[in-house]
This record gives sequence, C-alpha cells and structure tokens, in this order.
Amino acid sequence: MSWLRDSLREFFHKGDLLLLGLCTAASLYGLLLIFSATRYIGGYRNIIVQSAAIVLGIVVYIFLSSVDFELFTEKSWKLLLIGSLGFILLTLTPLGISVGGNRSWLSIPGFPVNIQPAEIAKLSFVLLFSLQCTRLQERGISRPGSVFQLVGHTGLMCAAIAVASGDFGMALTYLVIFVVVSWSAGVKKRWFLLAILLSAALLFFIWPHVKDIYFFRRITVVIDHLTGNPDTIWEQTQGVGYQQTRSLLAIGSGGLFGMGYLQGTQTQSKSTVSIIDRETDEIFAVCGEELGLVGCALVLLLLSAIILRCIWVSRRASSPHSALIAMGFAGMLLIQTAVNVGMCLYVFPVIGLTLPFFSYGGSSIVTMFAAMGIVSSIKMRSLPSWLKDRSKI
Repeated sequence: MSWLRDSLREFFHKGDLLLLGLCTAASLYGLLLIFSATRYIGGYRNIIVQSAAIVLGIVVYIFLSSVDFELFTEKSWKLLLIGSLGFILLTLTPLGISVGGNRSWLSIPGFPVNIQPAEIAKLSFVLLFSLQCTRLQERGISRPGSVFQLVGHTGLMCAAIAVASGDFGMALTYLVIFVVVSWSAGVKKRWFLLAILLSAALLFFIWPHVKDIYFFRRITVVIDHLTGNPDTIWEQTQGVGYQQTRSLLAIGSGGLFGMGYLQGTQTQSKSTVSIIDRETDEIFAVCGEELGLVGCALVLLLLSAIILRCIWVSRRASSPHSALIAMGFAGMLLIQTAVNVGMCLYVFPVIGLTLPFFSYGGSSIVTMFAAMGIVSSIKMRSLPSWLKDRSKI
C-alpha cells in the first residue's frame, strides 16, 4: 500500500488539479442536464450509470497521471496499434450492435452498459500519431514520404471505422486530430492546401451520385436552411432537418435565462414533438431551453478552459512527443465541442458527436477523463520554467 500512498502524494503535489477540477465541474453540470433531459422517462438508471462513469473517470484520471506515456508508447506501439484496430473491428462480430443507425457499439453479456470502441481507441491514436510525428521530424516531416505515412496511418484508422460502423462523425474526429497534431509538428501549409483542393475536386465529381444518400441529405438540408431555400422547407423542418429544427426552437425559446431548470417545454415533454436524443447529441439544446444563454455560456466557458489548459500543458511539455499528445487531445475536444454545438444551432450536419463531459455516455465520459489524465501526466513531467529558459540558450 506504500506505493499507492506515494503515488497519491505525488499526484496531489504535481498532478494537474486545476484540470481535474474543471473536468469534474463540467461533468457534474452535465449530470444535472442529463437528469432533466431523462426525467420524462422515469427512474434513475441514466443518472446512476453516468454518476458511476464520472467516479470511474476520476479514478482513471488519477491513475493515468502516474504513467509515463512517452516510455509506454515507445515500447508498446505495435501492441497499441493492433489492439486499437482489433477493438474497433469487434463491432463486426456478434457483439456489435446498432445505435442511432451506426453499428459502433459493443454489447458484452453481463456488462451493464454498451461500449463504443472507436471512442476509446482515440486515446491510442493520439499517442501513436504523436510518436510517429516525432520520429518523422528527425528526417523531415514535410517530405512526401513522411506525409504519406501520416496520411496512411490516419486513413487506416478511418477506414476501420467506416468498415466496422460507418460512423462518419467519429472518423471526422480522427481527421481533425490528424490535422492539429501534424500542423503542430511542422507539416507545411502546402500539404493542407493540396488536401483541400483534392477533397473539393473529389466531392465535385461524386456529388451527383451521392446527394440523395441519407447521410449527404443531412449536409444539403443544412445548406438549404442557411441559404433559406423555400423549395425544401418540409425537408428542413419535418424531414431530415426535424431534429435540428426542434433543437434550434428549444435554444431560441430559452432566451437569456431560460425557462427554468426542469421547466423546459420540449425537454420535459413526453410527446414526439420534442428534442430528439436530448440526453446525448442535443444536450446543449436542453441547456439552452432551461438555462438560457447564460447556461450555454457557462458550458462553453468550462470546455474552453479545459481546451486552453491542454494547450498550456503542451507549451510546457518536456519533449515534442508530449507536446503533440496534449495538442492532439485539445484538438479532439475542440472538434467535438464545435460540431455538437453546431448541430444544435443548425449550422452543421448531424453526425452523432456528443458534447465532451456533458452528454450521456459511459464510454465517452471515461475516455474524456482518461485523455485528461494523460495530459495531467505530461504536466507532472514538464520542465520547470527556469530549465526551459536555459534550454533555449
């Protein structure tokens, strides 16, 4: 037990207690919103599951703070890569189940909650991709061979997600992590410009053939909504855009201070004319309806503080590898926050990304705490300011 006492003592002395406090505050705020969003169902199962996940997440945060992830990743990168790919592909087995149209979950007999493998595999992807960037920096990260290796790694993970579940929202998260980490590692701008041009050209040629597929209709309905196309008004409000219409109405009706906690018209409604997926994808709309602009601002303030803390840790990391890991997790949080809020405001297509620390989901909340625990580990091993200054001489 002495090692446990020593580990806890070191954590409370060097660990990132501010980051832990921010994450805990955000998740408890989310718990209040989840209670309101699921009150119409009756019972407390969702609250119990989320509370247990938060407690487990805090324990995982403290434990991972004591792990040297640079050393761990360098020694176990093959195991991490094969394990994460295999974990994602498990959804193709009889254990895989469909939720919300994507076969991206595992239902394990005897286990109380479902698990989303691609959500958890984000941790290993950030660790591995950051290590790859660090090694490629030694021989020129902007060389064509280096860039192709980075694209190949990311493409492999996205292809596994696409084949296993068709979860484009999760694949987008991996792509943004790729952009943030590779940009931070020094990949030149011309490669990103080339990628944008090639993607635009590909979309131009395939659009006539895919525009009627349900996923791409989610994109066109947002464009029609933003441009005010009167020819698709039914599709915007009652068809594919129904979910976002309800969310936007809920946020708009909340005004500055909201209708009051547990008083939201749509949030508390048991009818079909209400916010869909109100405890997961649309939790921000619940906040907007019941707590208004002030409540939404607090959500964004907490998440912004967590993201900025990750960037702060990155800038003080003891090595390029650790710095890129922290930036990767900052990018992960940023894209999920921006997309989720954008979905609720009807400015981004619905692709099933939850709001970090706020949305209901055991896999999501534990993964987020684990990611921040890794950031805390980096902070515990960062260079002191006086030594960092000397290293620049």
